[in-house]
Amino acid sequence: MIYLDNSATTRAYDAAADAVRRMMLDNYGNPSSLHSAGFAAEKELKRARRDTAAFFGVSEKEIIFTSGGTEGDNMAIRGAYNAAKRRSRRIITTTVEHPAVLETVKKLEQEGAEAVYIGVDKDSRLDVERLREEASKGAAVISIMAVNNETGAKMPICRAAEVKGEAVLHCDAVQALGKEDLKSLPADLISVSAHKIHGPKGVGALVIKKGTRIDEIISGGGQEQGLRSGTENMPGICGFAEALGITGADTGLRDRMARMRKLLLDGILDQIPDVRVNSPEDGCPAILNVSFLGTRGEVLLHRLEGEGICVSTGSACSSGKKGGSHVLRAMGLTDEEVTGAIRFSFGAFNTEEEMPVVVDKLKKAVSGFRKLGSFR
Repeated sequence: MIYLDNSATTRAYDAAADAVRRMMLDNYGNPSSLHSAGFAAEKELKRARRDTAAFFGVSEKEIIFTSGGTEGDNMAIRGAYNAAKRRSRRIITTTVEHPAVLETVKKLEQEGAEAVYIGVDKDSRLDVERLREEASKGAAVISIMAVNNETGAKMPICRAAEVKGEAVLHCDAVQALGKEDLKSLPADLISVSAHKIHGPKGVGALVIKKGTRIDEIISGGGQEQGLRSGTENMPGICGFAEALGITGADTGLRDRMARMRKLLLDGILDQIPDVRVNSPEDGCPAILNVSFLGTRGEVLLHRLEGEGICVSTGSACSSGKKGGSHVLRAMGLTDEEVTGAIRFSFGAFNTEEEMPVVVDKLKKAVSGFRKLGSFR
């Protein structure tokens, strides 16, 4: 199988899976328990938090473990808004955010928040002038992703940090994790997920920079500094820390992704006519989004699947919704361009040798669909 849907999820590293198994079978104590098994688990929790903090270049007190990107986004936006809503009820975000952000903002609108949605151009680049204008009016929260999960476009987080004023700046960095430098990311809150970097599903982290106030979202026993109660997911947390360690040590991963992306894109442009490249040239190398005009992306996906190649038509978290990709529509693409879009996303287990195979199978799938369409 050639797996090119790594933006949806990834195969776990062997070492990450081993860490999960070890914590489930050998070190299964509750880190809050006052006995040797509990102390052993607590030691592992402290080690995982220390290693995670080092990856992001922050202190251990600035790391909160979560169940993943969706919870991290909800916790950051709702928590920061609740802490600041006496000062401001405005939330600024973009039209191309992940549903975990957009749906949270919509819920807060129903509760009295005023939301502002900043648009993008045809290359998925944010309207930074409008961002500056809206930020100058004040806000409780500004939420902007680091890398778009459908096109790979990199968002202007540094610019947002410059104009945010008193607002708390949240960054959904789920797709940026492992591909972009997050140590220098000037956001107050950063949410990430383990399963995007070959770690286990159901675990992630929220980086809360020193001095940033958020209200608790999950009440209970007071775990995670009282902000996220509940017995810690020790297998997931330790598997996540293991995956972070491997990712941090793999300094050539980004360059390998860039080469694979170029090989695939060059092959598509050379061998398949009538396409539109939806990913910006300077975007994250882990993602390539292309529209094959005169086709249906969903049909191409299933034809490629029959050849042992896994791709996507967009975000797995919103694939069941009607109307096509909200990201591509926000970019102003036509119905034909949206309908024919395919997302290819690369991971640590992909190879350059796979790319010509994908181009060949893709060429046949596109050609077959177009020929069939000509008889209708």
